[in-house]
Amino acid sequence: MSPEQCHTDTEGCAQHIAERIGPDLRVAAPLGLGKPHGLLNALYRLTVADTSRSLSIYTALSLTRPQPAPGLEARFLGPFVARHFGADAEDLQYAIDQARNALPSNVAVHEFYMQSGALLHSGSAQRNYISQNYTHVARDLAVQDINVLVQLVARRETPEGVRYSLSCNPDLTLDFIDQVVQAGKARPLCVAVVHPDLPYVSGHAEVAQDYFDVELRPESLPPLFALPRQPVDLVEYALGMHASALVRDGGCLQIGIGALSDARVHAMRWRQEDNTQWRRALVALDPRGGTHALAARLGGLAPFRSGLYGASEMVMDGFMHLQRAGVLKRRAWDNIALERAAASGRLSPETPGGHYLRGAFLLGSRELYDWVSQLEADDPDALDMCRVSNVNQLYGDHQALAVLQRRGARFFNTCMMATLLGSAVSDGLENGEVVSGVGGQYNFVAMAHELPDGRSVLLLRSTRRGRAGVETNIRWNYGHTTIPRHLRDMYVTEYGVADLRGKTDSECIEAMLSITDARFIDALCAEAKAHGKLAPDFQVPERWRSNRPETLHNALASWQDKGLLPPFPFGSDFTAVEQRLLPALNWLKARSTTWRGKWQILRATLHPGAPVEGEAEAIERMALQRPAGMGERVLQRLLVAALRRT
Repeated sequence: MSPEQCHTDTEGCAQHIAERIGPDLRVAAPLGLGKPHGLLNALYRLTVADTSRSLSIYTALSLTRPQPAPGLEARFLGPFVARHFGADAEDLQYAIDQARNALPSNVAVHEFYMQSGALLHSGSAQRNYISQNYTHVARDLAVQDINVLVQLVARRETPEGVRYSLSCNPDLTLDFIDQVVQAGKARPLCVAVVHPDLPYVSGHAEVAQDYFDVELRPESLPPLFALPRQPVDLVEYALGMHASALVRDGGCLQIGIGALSDARVHAMRWRQEDNTQWRRALVALDPRGGTHALAARLGGLAPFRSGLYGASEMVMDGFMHLQRAGVLKRRAWDNIALERAAASGRLSPETPGGHYLRGAFLLGSRELYDWVSQLEADDPDALDMCRVSNVNQLYGDHQALAVLQRRGARFFNTCMMATLLGSAVSDGLENGEVVSGVGGQYNFVAMAHELPDGRSVLLLRSTRRGRAGVETNIRWNYGHTTIPRHLRDMYVTEYGVADLRGKTDSECIEAMLSITDARFIDALCAEAKAHGKLAPDFQVPERWRSNRPETLHNALASWQDKGLLPPFPFGSDFTAVEQRLLPALNWLKARSTTWRGKWQILRATLHPGAPVEGEAEAIERMALQRPAGMGERVLQRLLVAALRRT
């Protein structure tokens, strides 16, 4: 790379790109962590300032810091956001403007996956959304005449020269550039933005110096975007417990993200480290024995001796915790002879190399980023970051090898709703509005059906709180589908597991009813009968009527009281006072959506009850200890009422 193509000034680099490419910038940027916020903001400012220019951005998961609503939410999140993300954190300005419906007419942003629910009310985001399976994105990008690719990278000086690591995002870059070249199109200008804190990952994520045309190495950059760790509630723990019994020792794992993922990882770690207590909790949660029966046939109840192999589109904190617990340790080799020997038990334990985790993109906490850096130093073969076309599908020249590596696969994902007939609603609403995106969910569901002993497991809470109160997430039908019913496999709610593979429609309906909240079973049963999908004389078994929140609480209360089901199983980014505030603020938010809930809030403020421990510190953290004016006095009364109710 010649010195003329190396920059330390972000604005100067943006100007160089604009002058070299011309007035029509068509920019591809990685999803999630791999976006260079500073450079994208500089290109955005250039375009906004000059209406003769245009900017089209093709990307996904544009991460921004939380934008709190005025009032209690702003008082809570303001100090937390400043502390957690850093005072010099930089948001993507196009993402903020898009959420506000304020994108200028000469800028278009096309995403195939959005932050969940963040852009429901953005007209431009909804219109410019591209619905794609993750593995099809590179193919579809290749025909969009992309002329610039920008990417955050790690940089390493070696005796052979400079090397770059695509680190957190080899997922689409490698496939996209190959597709462009194979199509005979001009290669886009590839810009590497070096971040000193980005973990250097070798192997398939590593590229030579000449892969990029321009290098930008600013003298200082904000910290890497780190996801705050979210609390886990009892419903999520119940889901995680059922799911953890479906995992087979020696198998393969994909675990997803969020509180449900944390609950599942905690349960798997509990199964490994304190198997007796885990089994007792599972018995209390599964008195009918349905999960135990599936565990005997498909999963397991014993600790993991051989360990698991991770093959997941996203590498996140859960894998780090499983590796530390001795669960994630089964290695795989990109050599079919070695892998056949490993699968048959003939491979010597001393065989060098092999990885126990393969992923396409990386996103999580700062602890995760440090862990990945340490892995590179201590065991560079352990983690393989590679193309999404390898991780998310079997097809291609790696199929035979991938089938061996992913033996005993359990691909866990979450969905918003499911139907009695087994279809899943994960990414959008029946009115066409997009909540998030398909991402890789369809890929993993389809792959599970192709693997000889693979299973897809979709998790969902059985209910949610809507405007009319508690609503069921298991429906007779819904006007949008992410996973069609012909790919139905396994569903998990807090009340158990429904195995739908190869079942008749009536058998599927019965299985789904058995994991439905009891308050909605009769109505759903009647609807299925009305459509001729259940026999007229079918009777709801009495044991299903125990599917209620109070039953769940009673089953797990003793373990919760012992601290074995903590709100933050892997540590918290919130202070102790903030952790005390979270349930109170969630109580207010949940009840503010319905008239009944608002009446409960009003009664609580009129009759708040006795003070509780930590109340004064919580009020001080929210800067309401000396309210000024009527507005702050109202906020203080609301906060006090919520603290005393939770």
